Amino acid sequence: MREVPRPDYEYQIERIVSEYTRAMYRISAELQRLDLTDMSRANAAAALAEVVRILTELNETSSEWVTRNLPIAATDGVAGTIYALGVADTFEEARKIAKFNRINKAMVDAVIADTQSDLLAVTANVERKVRAAVRQATAESMRANMARGVNGRRTVNRDILDGVRKKLGDSVNTGIIDAAGRKWKPEVYVDMVTRTKTMEAHMEATINEAVARDALYGVISRHGAKDNCRLYEGKTVKLVPNAPGPYPYLGNLRGGRDVFHPNCRHVVSPIRKPPDAN
Repeated sequence: MREVPRPDYEYQIERIVSEYTRAMYRISAELQRLDLTDMSRANAAAALAEVVRILTELNETSSEWVTRNLPIAATDGVAGTIYALGVADTFEEARKIAKFNRINKAMVDAVIADTQSDLLAVTANVERKVRAAVRQATAESMRANMARGVNGRRTVNRDILDGVRKKLGDSVNTGIIDAAGRKWKPEVYVDMVTRTKTMEAHMEATINEAVARDALYGVISRHGAKDNCRLYEGKTVKLVPNAPGPYPYLGNLRGGRDVFHPNCRHVVSPIRKPPDAN
């Protein structure tokens, strides 16, 4: 059996994560420059305009990243299948002849759309939270200045100032809240999403190409996993549910906590004839 080369997209993922990290730093710096002791609506509007500009640039960068890198991951999946089934002698040769069939083209389009939607949700949430925090900061500053005009105090209360600054910082640090209520920093969430989606594109393309070539089984890769993934390493699986034999269906394993979870590094090498049940 030939194993599908395990994909490595670390460099590409690190680049897009660094873009989010840098953008969040720039937004934080912009908010920290606000004079909370004497804020005006004009200053707040100028700061928000700069935040929107940064996020718009980030959305454009992430869209370009997604449309460039997810098709690469899918092509690697197709090429891996061609190599694993012995159609080409090397992976490099397989990659030269790899093309998307109709189902893979539709799959890639769908994964691109899903990933772009996930990444847009991060920036939209940051913008919404920053706007709310800046509005509150402006209101707090104006109230403090009105009070100063009445009682002669010349500084905003330190507790109020610290609280406002914390809310401004939190508005940037919480990029998304998932369905389980977990709060993610933008760069951490982007790292998870891009890793998961590139592997999803790779896996789906692998399966689609294998089934198109009458290979209905696969073997899960080994890399010495320490979590529950280790229980599945080297196991034979069905790529379609109605394939003969006492093997688990791959679709039932994906998306769980044990194997093929988010950030999982395992791949499947297609085979036409399964070994004995294991």
